[in-house]
Amino acid sequence: MTLAIGFIGLGNMGGPMAANLVSAGHRVTGYDLVPEALKQAEAAGVSIAGSAAEAVSEADVVITMLPAGRHVLDTYRALLPAVKPATLFVDCSTIDVEDARAAHEIVAAAGHQAVDAPVSGGVAGASAATLTFMVGAGEAEFAAARPVLEAMGNKIVHCGESGAGQAAKICNNMILGISMIAVSEAFVLGERLGLSHQALYDVASTASGQCWALTSNCPVPGPVPASPANRDYAPGFASALMAKDLGLAVDAAMTADMTLELGRRASELYRSFADGAGAGLDFSAIVRQIRKQVTQ
Repeated sequence: MTLAIGFIGLGNMGGPMAANLVSAGHRVTGYDLVPEALKQAEAAGVSIAGSAAEAVSEADVVITMLPAGRHVLDTYRALLPAVKPATLFVDCSTIDVEDARAAHEIVAAAGHQAVDAPVSGGVAGASAATLTFMVGAGEAEFAAARPVLEAMGNKIVHCGESGAGQAAKICNNMILGISMIAVSEAFVLGERLGLSHQALYDVASTASGQCWALTSNCPVPGPVPASPANRDYAPGFASALMAKDLGLAVDAAMTADMTLELGRRASELYRSFADGAGAGLDFSAIVRQIRKQVTQ
């Protein structure tokens, strides 16, 4: 079934996602504040609107991919007067769990459906339509959103009610951030002990140290040709985004009355790195920071 989709946020992730919706046969109208993003989306077949409200005025589904919870909430408040009755709102941003729940409440109070559906898979997954979607919604909302999400990804997981998608995303990325630090420390220790990168990789990748951070996003050049380490750490998944997601995990832990020992330390390391030498680099470049600390 062809749907009219309004897509707000056509950046590195949103642009390819919108293009895949076009390829799936949907009518997509998009809006972004960045002219270059609009140009690229238009080249991919997205109709460009003059404003966010115009982009969603005839939409059956509104998809947002925005930087933070405050942007999602502000956008929803601005768009609600412009949409048709019974519109489905799908937020693919990574935001605070409480903001996701607040967004759901705003939409539901206006008589519409809402889904939080953050993604995993990065720019490569967005381009190839192989993203994983972690969905927080009721059964009816999930069923309504699933066909749209399937045009952009190959794994759609219903994690629970409103906010559960965001909870799954930040928990997953906390595992990833901590894992990358552990893998990086192991490689730096191996360097100090005279062990080659390839030797350590050959052992750990087939032993109990095996993990995604090692086998798909190895933080040193050589063992995994597709990893950002072989492209001078061009992202990929940027350090700033990892810092953001770890910060969300720490914030969520505070509301859950929980202390995150490793999660909090990982958040501190990535925030410092992203604000300094790691700005604009893939999150696997944290190995540089660890190597620098060892030699100080």
